[in-house]
Amino acid sequence: MNLLAVDTSGPVAGVAVLKDGEVAYEGAAVNRLTHSVNLMPMIEEALGRAGLDISEIDLYAAVTGPGSFTGVRIGVSAVKGMAHGAGKPCVGVDALEALAVGVCLTDALICPIQDARAGQVYGAAFLAGMPPVRMLPDMAEALPAYLEKALAVAGERRLCFVGDGVNTYRNAIVERLGERAVIAPAHMRYLRPVSAAELAWLNREKSVDYLKLMPVYLRAPQAERERARRLGGRA
Repeated sequence: MNLLAVDTSGPVAGVAVLKDGEVAYEGAAVNRLTHSVNLMPMIEEALGRAGLDISEIDLYAAVTGPGSFTGVRIGVSAVKGMAHGAGKPCVGVDALEALAVGVCLTDALICPIQDARAGQVYGAAFLAGMPPVRMLPDMAEALPAYLEKALAVAGERRLCFVGDGVNTYRNAIVERLGERAVIAPAHMRYLRPVSAAELAWLNREKSVDYLKLMPVYLRAPQAERERARRLGGRA
């Protein structure tokens, strides 16, 4: 079985190809181009490098969030379109779980955080494993509230932080946790597309029709929040 996975949920656009569960290709782009510009050429290159035609892909996977609203839609829409055209099934992948996969060999509590703006993070918590063992559900919280929830399930463990939220909140994390905070190095912080592909492979029996593949948002988009605030203010 050949699997094509894409991720556009965060600042890095990624594509990976698996052949019968083995990595055939992985590519990631960190540049000034938008995901909408990067993604389709990256998919074309991935297939060529893996020696496959698009007709040979048996299963599609997309990171469905949480993450950038626009970014998530780009990847999910691309996969829905390809799967619909090919008549093939899809698998959705949780972004925070995929981040945890990238550092799965640790005794620390794995704390993936994505910068959700407005002083919040998208966060969860996992213990090492493949798949990781979930300790906290996905949430959108102010950083202090998230850290308190993570500490409550950490026990005596240190807390290892990954994701683009580290770049924004590193100092605040260290100030609150001191030596209990483990900040992953830069090359381990971003969501590796092959991590998403591996999770999709593990969950291949849970694949769905393209119509059921949907983005996962933990809060309403900013425009909707602003509209609700204005309506509430008039009320």
